[in-house]
Amino acid sequence: MKLTPSSSSQASAQSDQKSGAPTAPTASTTSFKVTLPALQEKKRIHTPIAALTAYDFASARIVDESDIDLVLVGDSLAMVMLGYDSTLPVTVDEMLLFTRAVRRGVRRALLVADMPYGSYHASVSDGVTNALRFLKEAGAEAVKIEGGRNRVELVHALVDAEVPVVGHIGLTPQSVHRMGGYRVQGKSFSAAEHLLEDAHALEAAGASLLVLEGMPREVAARITAELTIPTIGIGAGPECDGQILVLHDLLNLTFAPAAKFVRRYGDVAAQMREAVGQYRQDVVARAFPNDAESYHLTHEVHDRLEQERLEQERPDQDGHAIQLKKA
Repeated sequence: MKLTPSSSSQASAQSDQKSGAPTAPTASTTSFKVTLPALQEKKRIHTPIAALTAYDFASARIVDESDIDLVLVGDSLAMVMLGYDSTLPVTVDEMLLFTRAVRRGVRRALLVADMPYGSYHASVSDGVTNALRFLKEAGAEAVKIEGGRNRVELVHALVDAEVPVVGHIGLTPQSVHRMGGYRVQGKSFSAAEHLLEDAHALEAAGASLLVLEGMPREVAARITAELTIPTIGIGAGPECDGQILVLHDLLNLTFAPAAKFVRRYGDVAAQMREAVGQYRQDVVARAFPNDAESYHLTHEVHDRLEQERLEQERPDQDGHAIQLKKA
């Protein structure tokens, strides 16, 4: 397979314009439920796909209401939600718990769940069994698995079981030990050809989408041009059919230096620190809650309670109050 420039995407664009085929609804059409065929159509008409991770009901609802096309419950939750130093420790049951929460917040976007490390590595049978749980028990609409040609048999089996598959090649975090860290992949000629072959093999096996992570943009562009299925990039350049980021990276909630490909769109960590600090100050100063933030008795009930208090006390001969006990 030669690494030469491809014009297939340009040819496809020209043929689409000539055909006059109907276009898919845009991302701003909030009533439009995103499906795999809809994402395929986005690739055909060259409309970028916007994807993000989410891990709980609140963030999922906000992401979904922002017209994001694809929501991924990524195994990155092991790090940003559970505090592990890699994605490897998170379990199937933990992933299911978070996926169920996200499902309750997502109405429009396509919901994809990551298959965690160890859930499909021992056998194809294990992989299918665990994948079915994500669809049946958590409401996922597709599962994502890492690996290339070594996952072809699994992809075939999942597709046969009616489980849509999102592939993931390049920098695959579940292979962190084999890679010797989180390193950009496909930088040499042979490594780039290897990724191209992996991409074609996954598409031929039946994958519906392909995540391209941590690879030179030229390699990702070539893969995107040659495949008929959409590609979603993360650290793979702008030529991919779509982009995805970890929500916590986008919002500066990761407590770690950002990767080169991360763009920060907000500083929620700073906003949270300011808000929490102000709250503490108000509590210590007894400025919170104030009267407007408090509940009140009606005048009638207040007067009755005050009368009862007064009736329970009477001064003795020396003028000291005596607390009367009720019979």
